Amino acid sequence: MEGIFRDEIEIRQIDKFFCDEMGRQIHRYIKAMHGSLTMLGQFEARIRQYDIPEREEAIARYIDLNRKVIKDLDWRMLIARSMANYCDSYPYFCDMVRDEEAMSFYEERMKDKYIHFHEVFDENGRYGIKDHEGKVIISASYEFLRTPYVYVDDLRTMPVIAQKDGKMGLILPDYHDTVVVPFEYDDISLRDQEPWFELHKDDAVTLWPSD
Repeated sequence: MEGIFRDEIEIRQIDKFFCDEMGRQIHRYIKAMHGSLTMLGQFEARIRQYDIPEREEAIARYIDLNRKVIKDLDWRMLIARSMANYCDSYPYFCDMVRDEEAMSFYEERMKDKYIHFHEVFDENGRYGIKDHEGKVIISASYEFLRTPYVYVDDLRTMPVIAQKDGKMGLILPDYHDTVVVPFEYDDISLRDQEPWFELHKDDAVTLWPSD
């Protein structure tokens, strides 16, 4: 079977092997960012707990926060590696790699799985955030939003810096505008290491999350 009618077992196995390749891609990214062995261990321990669809979703969320992971990524090379793991002979592998319809099918499929970028939108002069499907994950209720582009070493949901009524706070992109740091700060800035946020109020500076 070819194209959109490709064999179900083949698709399932290519998905699995490609997911493994994406895990290795993140591993290399963390090393390139001079991440510690602890960082690598945290990521790999977390990802092992998930089945393949959960891994795909978690990795997509990670990529959304760390978009350099896929900068200049050769998607077809990773697909070829996945095909090599699936195939039981070299001629079979060569046939799959030369099949442009197969390569195009899997390239589109994998990008759909892993590129889930959020975007900021405005409505009546206020800002919100939509997910990759266009669903509102933060309502357009804020004077300012700073999306959570930050190097993180774990699969987590990062708060978003927001301004409301002239004051800064932190909210989760969880479709409910959940406030994790109240709107009472003069400024909030991102740090490049944990604790991720620096909170400024009057002349005091607090790091969040605190130990």
